[in-house]
Amino acid sequence: MSDYSRSAFESAKRNTGTLLSGALSALLIMVAVVATMWIVEIFDYVLNGSLDREFGIVGLDPDGLPGILFAPFLHVGFGHLMANSLPLFILGFLAALRGIGRFLSASLLIILIGGLGTWLTSPGVITVGASGLVFGYFGYVLARGLFDRRPLDIVIGIGVAIAYYSILWGLLPNQQGISWQGHLFGLIGGVVSAWVLRRKPVTTL
Repeated sequence: MSDYSRSAFESAKRNTGTLLSGALSALLIMVAVVATMWIVEIFDYVLNGSLDREFGIVGLDPDGLPGILFAPFLHVGFGHLMANSLPLFILGFLAALRGIGRFLSASLLIILIGGLGTWLTSPGVITVGASGLVFGYFGYVLARGLFDRRPLDIVIGIGVAIAYYSILWGLLPNQQGISWQGHLFGLIGGVVSAWVLRRKPVTTL
C-alpha cells in the first residue's frame, strides 16, 4: 500500500469513527431531551396544566420573558407532545451529529431567537411547545449543509428538505391555536445558528 493510500485509509477510518461516536452521542442526548419533555408533561398533567400557565411565553408581558427558556419543554397535553416528539427526535439527532457542544450552542440560539421573536409578536398569548425547536433544527440542518459545505451535511440537508418540506405550511398564520410566530422565529434561529456556528476556513501564513 502506498503512503497516499495508507493516509487516505487512515483518514477515512478516523472520519468513520468520529461519525459513529457523534451518532451515539446524538442518540443519547435526544433520548434524554424527549424523555425530559415527557416527564415534565406528566407533572403538568398532575398539576392540571399549571406549568403551562406559569412558565409559558406570555407575549409582551415582562413576567412572561422567563418562559422563553422553559416553553419548549412544555406542551398542551400529551397529543401535542406526541405530535412534536418524533420530528424533534429525528431532526435533533441529525443536528447533533457534528458534536454535542455545537448542538447545545445551536439549541440555545434557537430557543432565544425563537422565544424572543414569539414574545415580541404574540401579545397576550401564552405559547408553549417544542415546535419552535423542530423548525429550528430543520433550518439548522438545511443551512449547515450550505454554510459548511461538507458532502455528508449537504446530503443530509437535501434528505431533510425532501422528507419534511411539508412542515413549512406551519409558517402560515391561518391555523387556529398554532403559533406560526414560534415556527417562523424558530426557523430563523436555526439558520442564524448554522451561520454563527459554521466551520471556519483554515488560513495559513
